[in-house]
Amino acid sequence: MKNLLLLLLLANILYFLWGLYHQDEPQTGVAIIREADLGPPMDVTASRSRDDVESVGAVLGFGTASDLRVAVGRSCVTIGPFKVRDDADSAELIFRNQGMKTTVRSTEKEMFVGHWVQIRNVADTSTANKMLNKLNKGGLTDAYLVRTDDEGLKISLGLFGDIDGAEKIELQARSLKLPAEIAPRTAERTVFFVDVALPPGQGAVAIVEKYGEEQVLLRDAATCPK
Repeated sequence: MKNLLLLLLLANILYFLWGLYHQDEPQTGVAIIREADLGPPMDVTASRSRDDVESVGAVLGFGTASDLRVAVGRSCVTIGPFKVRDDADSAELIFRNQGMKTTVRSTEKEMFVGHWVQIRNVADTSTANKMLNKLNKGGLTDAYLVRTDDEGLKISLGLFGDIDGAEKIELQARSLKLPAEIAPRTAERTVFFVDVALPPGQGAVAIVEKYGEEQVLLRDAATCPK
């Protein structure tokens, strides 16, 4: 009888230990959860704006060409101004032959014409004639009288494309004790621009190197071909 009690006690101890270390395998079933246990509801936007959808679609490759411009923008370059239409046409042909979209357009623009050597603020016609006589004797035979509404009488000694030529005449007139000076001359002219749409991923480095920074407009300053 005593041995039987010891066996029963040992069995209970072993069952208790087995229960501590044994874990049941997860079983399939249905868990019932109350809605209140999930916390406050989330705010979900029912629809997205059309622009957002188009931009995302374009980036992922599912949008149209216009959608792609919305997403990544357009890259254009404007070259000019060209004083002669033939020069603009030649430039436009180069990039059109490379498969780029191009346009030549014209506009009126105040352009630098040259360096004007002149004697300004001449008092009257008699004084002007004396100056002209002095200039002619000094070898400056191209001088002539100019009358303007805003500046009155002055004497023109010539218009020069290069500053060196202008400075030479200025110094020659000053050696005759005449107050000659150089002023930039501008005039309204028809000029031409070439607008170029760059292919995706292509920069404008080669264009800038070819035409110079002063003749190439980039980014917002450029106009895209129509």
